[in-house]
Amino acid sequence: MVNYRFLGSSGLKITELVYGNWITHGLQVENDTATRCVHAALDAGITSFDTADAYANGVAEEVLGAALKGQRRESLEVFTKVYWPTGPGGPNDTGLSRKHIMESIDGSLRRLGMDYVDLYQAHRFDTETPLEETMVAFADVVRQGKALYIGVSEWTAEQIRAGAALAKEMRIPFVSNQPQYSALYRVIEEEVVPASREVGISQIVFSPVAQGVLTGKYKPGEAPPAGSRATDEKSGKNFISRLVDDQAVLEAVQRFVPIAADLGLTPAQLALAWVLQNDNVAAAIIGASRPEQIAENVKASGVRLEPEVMAAIDGALGDVVVRDPALTARNAPQSRVA
Repeated sequence: MVNYRFLGSSGLKITELVYGNWITHGLQVENDTATRCVHAALDAGITSFDTADAYANGVAEEVLGAALKGQRRESLEVFTKVYWPTGPGGPNDTGLSRKHIMESIDGSLRRLGMDYVDLYQAHRFDTETPLEETMVAFADVVRQGKALYIGVSEWTAEQIRAGAALAKEMRIPFVSNQPQYSALYRVIEEEVVPASREVGISQIVFSPVAQGVLTGKYKPGEAPPAGSRATDEKSGKNFISRLVDDQAVLEAVQRFVPIAADLGLTPAQLALAWVLQNDNVAAAIIGASRPEQIAENVKASGVRLEPEVMAAIDGALGDVVVRDPALTARNAPQSRVA
């Protein structure tokens, strides 16, 4: 079964592996397969689920809600997000304005078929809306009982500190940040993680297996395997191309693979265990296009990696690891996305 961790300094516990449906439900896999994946996650002991209103323009929330129908709501932790364009993409169908937040939470709850979400997250920072307006709207969402906790995604250290200060003033529980983090991509370690510890929030990390690259299935000098994410226009080919086109990265991963084998783990399990060694990480988000993938990945829960193993991983990956903390700001939207 899957271990639980506290989310930030709150009393909320979530499973340290969260099932997410970013580029699967509504896009990559059929609804019946998506439902079987959700049920496989439940069978494996996962009770925390992450989605967003923008995933497949709302369809992902609908599929997740339908798959969870009939489950005891109090035994689940359901997360969704707001920021990216939804609906027809009008001028107020995006961002973190009060209008968009208040309308988006109602839309998310309707699609999920739920009265509330456990965690409502700002999917990015909105440079065109005053932060005070955003946080007041989040406070109202919490006080209306539509969300229990507030979080963010890919905010910089400075933005996290500012948001946390307003949340404290408004007496609402600001508990998490959702950044990209893996053994290959460590940009949060220098600034975001220390700021998060300072204000009492945790990381719920996405792409912990680096879009599947850390499985080792993408070999140097070879075409990506048929049916893999790198060949599927609908399931993240654009997100993964930088990694699979970099021969140095693929060669480094081939040095990572035998470390997993020596530990009796799959490379994916080792990649998940690696991010969970960081005590500011509350959970790693996993996805699946097949139910059996979940049964394998949950074996990473509770794995402790000794210092010499962590050092061996650093040695194997070497200079291909991305660490620049400025990338959090550089990769964020510089203006509201229409």
